[in-house]
Amino acid sequence: MTNFTHFNKQGRAKMVDISDKKESVRTANAKTSVIVVEEIYQKINEQEIAKGDVLAVAQIAGIMAAKNTSDWIPMCHPLSLSGVDITFEWERLDNKYQLHIVVQVKTKGSTGVEMEALTAASATALTVYDMCKAIDKGIIIGETYLLSKTGGKSGDYSKP
Repeated sequence: MTNFTHFNKQGRAKMVDISDKKESVRTANAKTSVIVVEEIYQKINEQEIAKGDVLAVAQIAGIMAAKNTSDWIPMCHPLSLSGVDITFEWERLDNKYQLHIVVQVKTKGSTGVEMEALTAASATALTVYDMCKAIDKGIIIGETYLLSKTGGKSGDYSKP
């Protein structure tokens, strides 16, 4: 059991000690998507959703989620983030629309920001759902995954 990094000698959960890890600039990019019906697509773009500007609120929710990831994920270290950027791009799919959400998180520290990017992407998508569910509860939140990361002992990663 002691070969696992998040367990102590008694086999109980612990937060990994990162005090000896080298500080470096670290980035992570995560992606998710939301598929909506045409009515929702039009109302988002014309800012006619009753709860407000969907993309602005979702963007703020994603940034807040990145900043608070350690409150959601038990073994995550609280991090001082240097920046969080969330971008949106629409794609038409037959009679539906897919909103691609890409999140970039950056820090200078001793541990990576992959979980912050993934958490931000998830919270952004969930906020879109929450703000639009009155029109259609059949909204689909797509795959959420790490696109890339830089820095740290394990080096850089890009999704193949």
